[in-house]
Amino acid sequence: MAKEYIEVRVSTSVDAGELLGLLEDSSCLGSCESGRVLLLYWPQDCWDPMVLASLKDALQRLGDASAGETVTVTRLPEQDWNARWAGSLQPVQLGPRVLIRQSWNEAPAPGGGFALVIDPRRAFGTGYHVTTQLIVEWLQEMICGGERILDVGTGSGILAMVALRLGARSALAIDNDPEAIECALEYAAVNGFGPELEFRVAALEDLRPEPFDLVAANLDRRTLLSYGSVFRRYLKPGGCLLVSGLLTEDFPEFRAALESAGWTVRNRRDREEWTALEVRLGAGSQSLETVRTPDRF
Repeated sequence: MAKEYIEVRVSTSVDAGELLGLLEDSSCLGSCESGRVLLLYWPQDCWDPMVLASLKDALQRLGDASAGETVTVTRLPEQDWNARWAGSLQPVQLGPRVLIRQSWNEAPAPGGGFALVIDPRRAFGTGYHVTTQLIVEWLQEMICGGERILDVGTGSGILAMVALRLGARSALAIDNDPEAIECALEYAAVNGFGPELEFRVAALEDLRPEPFDLVAANLDRRTLLSYGSVFRRYLKPGGCLLVSGLLTEDFPEFRAALESAGWTVRNRRDREEWTALEVRLGAGSQSLETVRTPDRF
């Protein structure tokens, strides 16, 4: 008897990794994001009304008040599942030089750039979410060569891998989810990285203070707020902190928290309802530049 699958389509700005982290449902086969549409898949025999109720509850806890109105559930036979799964995942270009593609897709890297192969697993970040894209685009402008990078909340490891491909000397990538680190290690091996890329299961406060040229942190608002005074332990003088994962409406609160901890927001980039920031210690007289970036390059 042919297997059947469940496809759940959600119109939301919620990050897939955060959503599945709240669900803690190992039966979910994977997810992908396309703009504001999130697709998630389950085997039919693992799906029941309680899974749907848990999904809607998780969406609401992550701030999607209209969760009950944006969820569509479709049953797929195995043949359609294979076609829909592969067809829903297309390469995505992040900035002028970076392409994220799947192993079965041979799309060429952009001129003068490179491709990373990321086959989605349990949604630890596949490059489709705006919060990831904003930092990747910024890295392409900031990495000059030889930098030491710290990637906080690495998920699938995309930010660390991009930084190394752009010329950074080494990268330490941390996440407090062991499954995310296991997944990231597999991606790193597929893409040919070696000892220059180190992964650890850890929270930021677990690390001993050490200097990095650049710290990238794509995290949720609450975690970013709690780390306001902690980030400074890990930056060299003149180093840069790039943060993402903030809703634009949360920017005033976050900026005030950073400034009280001795930081200055130097640049801000907005896309859809999300905001990413370039932050440095001191330099309080520097004016803030705000840029609304295009959705695609």
